[in-house]
Amino acid sequence: FPLCVHFVSDEYEQLSSEALEAGRICCNKYLVKFCGKDQFHIRMRCHPFHVIRINKMLSCAGADRLQTGMRGAFGKPQGTVARVHIGQPIMSVRSSDRFKPQVIEALRRAK
Repeated sequence: FPLCVHFVSDEYEQLSSEALEAGRICCNKYLVKFCGKDQFHIRMRCHPFHVIRINKMLSCAGADRLQTGMRGAFGKPQGTVARVHIGQPIMSVRSSDRFKPQVIEALRRAK
């Protein structure tokens, strides 16, 4: 495919695996609908390897007797995220030159 369009991050952030998957599905559905199944190639350029943890707190009556606060506060794994830097590509779509407006719109919707 001669055309390659990149979806680039403009700030330093953490993107969850769910957000990356939702963006991929949105982009894919739009491109299949308007370009055809065999007319493009999507590549995810960042992968969620960083594990996010959460230290769950109780908020009911008498919770101060049951929990230890910040003592031993290493939390349980909640999910995975991808750490993204400024200017780092998140997604790349390759296609034919005639589908350039559709590819740009698909990436805009995936945002």
